[in-house]
Amino acid sequence: MRISTSQIFRTGINTINAQQSDLMHLYQQIGTGRRIVTPADDPLAAAQAVNLAQSDAVNTRYGRNRDVAVQNLSIAETVLNTVTLGLQDLRTTLVEAGNGTYSDADRRSLADELRVMRDNLVAQANATDGNGQYLFSGYRGDVQPYVFDQATGQVTYHGDAGQRLIQVDQTRQMAAGDVGSDIFSRATPGSNAYLSLAAPGNTGTATIGMPQLTDPGGVAPGTRFTIAFAGDPLQYTVTTVDNSVVPPVSSVSAPQDYTGAGTIDLGGVSVAIGNGPPAPGDSFEVLPAQSADLDLFATLDQVIKALETPADGDPVAQAALNNTLNSALQRVAINYDNVLTVRASQGARLAELEAISNAGSERGLNFKKQLSNLQDVDYYAASASLSLRQAALEAATLAFRRIQSTSLFAVKGGG
Repeated sequence: MRISTSQIFRTGINTINAQQSDLMHLYQQIGTGRRIVTPADDPLAAAQAVNLAQSDAVNTRYGRNRDVAVQNLSIAETVLNTVTLGLQDLRTTLVEAGNGTYSDADRRSLADELRVMRDNLVAQANATDGNGQYLFSGYRGDVQPYVFDQATGQVTYHGDAGQRLIQVDQTRQMAAGDVGSDIFSRATPGSNAYLSLAAPGNTGTATIGMPQLTDPGGVAPGTRFTIAFAGDPLQYTVTTVDNSVVPPVSSVSAPQDYTGAGTIDLGGVSVAIGNGPPAPGDSFEVLPAQSADLDLFATLDQVIKALETPADGDPVAQAALNNTLNSALQRVAINYDNVLTVRASQGARLAELEAISNAGSERGLNFKKQLSNLQDVDYYAASASLSLRQAALEAATLAFRRIQSTSLFAVKGGG
């Protein structure tokens, strides 16, 4: 077979170029620390690496979301801890306000103290997350949730009922905060507590105590009771409204003689009527906390107004004040329990976030390990290959030089 000179040169140069290309590829692998410099090096591993890198990036994003949720929940927990302490002081002040030896001036001083407490609680309810977003305004993070109206003297809620959710894991969304109306204006979900209140127009001196649930199975959920006094001699009737059915069913008991202070059994719920006698036309209501208006700030406004109303030497006004204080104490106790429930919920979410974060960290380490196995170069094997390729390049170069110097007309020897 005849081999032309051009073919010899072309073959030699191609061989050297191939060795140089392989050598350059090894340089790139060692320099970058990556086994796969281009997808052509290992198409399957390159495709797997892309999927793993995407999964790792998503896992990292979830981790940052969890950091935001932890920050918001931690700030909210600090705020509600302050609210809890404020409610404890508030309950103490309400008990103090019921002191029968206090004068109108003393009660006005307590009203000023309660006004300061109310303003402090409003400030906590308007707390932000440090980025200008209100914690307790629902979806409307840019809207101040509680606003004091100077004209009416009332605090009103301006947020909504939405709960902002954060995607903290692939299959888990979590509320990073709570709605103000769910903290300061409701009873704990599932609570079967009852509240009592006196009608505003009562003219007697009777006061009503805190209802007691004597038979949870004997009263339908949502049932309301109204105790009405009439006649001479004084009698009372109990109107029962069962709201567990649609439409609600109302029934009125037969009139019963009122024999003085004591406990009245309403049917699964009992309540004490004390102090002086009620007047004909007086009425008291006993209702479930779940359907009652439990706006904490409205309760404080009512108490402040009652404390600023003169009552010295007026048994009827004193009874009205005591009924307002008793009702407020019941409501604030339910608000207090609800705040503790919300704090417990926040603690549970923080604990869950910690568990999810631990799992996410392990998952991230696993992704990085798999990526390393697919992409990272084996420096020992690469170094050995580098030495081999360098030797191969030198051999190819030497062979080309030897072939290039070969000639049919070269004279061998000296004779």
